[in-house]
Amino acid sequence: MKRSLKILAIAFCSFAVALSLDVSFSPAVQPAYALVLKQGSTGSTVKTLQQKLKNWGYYTGAVDGIYGAKTVAAVKYFQRKNGLTADGIAGPKTLAAMGISSGSSSATSSYSNSDINLLAKLIYGEARGESYVGQVAVGAVVMNRIKSSSFPNTMSGVIYQRYAFTAVDDGQINLTPNETAKKAAQDAMNGWDPTYGAIYYYNPKTATSAWIFSRQTTVTIGNHVFAK
Repeated sequence: MKRSLKILAIAFCSFAVALSLDVSFSPAVQPAYALVLKQGSTGSTVKTLQQKLKNWGYYTGAVDGIYGAKTVAAVKYFQRKNGLTADGIAGPKTLAAMGISSGSSSATSSYSNSDINLLAKLIYGEARGESYVGQVAVGAVVMNRIKSSSFPNTMSGVIYQRYAFTAVDDGQINLTPNETAKKAAQDAMNGWDPTYGAIYYYNPKTATSAWIFSRQTTVTIGNHVFAK
């Protein structure tokens, strides 16, 4: 009897200590933390970040998977250009802007390969002469339309909506997209939106509709004005 009471007392004390230390007995209920990259971080995701920044002209250092001073400076540059807090830390918002998953599955996983290819074809047909950011921006407009109640809610529905895109009307949608357009499509589908929520874009040198000029401009990238 005394032995049983002693065991119970030890168990109770252990439980009390665990409570005082805020220790959980169930690993399954531990919170999942979003990925944050900062100076000193290393690994394959840092390499991905460096490669993207290098492709976009923000980074000139080595793609070595080491988050050093040059990577910090490049991230700050990217953040300033994209309206983010320029702290040099790649948290969830910055990673999302770069099209890098920060803990949840990539947005592109909810789309088929044909959707990705279709968006790449549209980007290539509409903006192959634009900068990389300008190409992502065209893809972002499509993604914003899918989310808007004013447009169809599918990739093909938005892209093939009557009179929506010049590339569809003149047949350039049927051109074979290059790798840059494919990467731009994936970045747009993963959440990078350089347009700040735009659902329209136009070239002011060629646009003829007075209505489009009345829309609220969000940003100008290359030859395109993006608007809501």
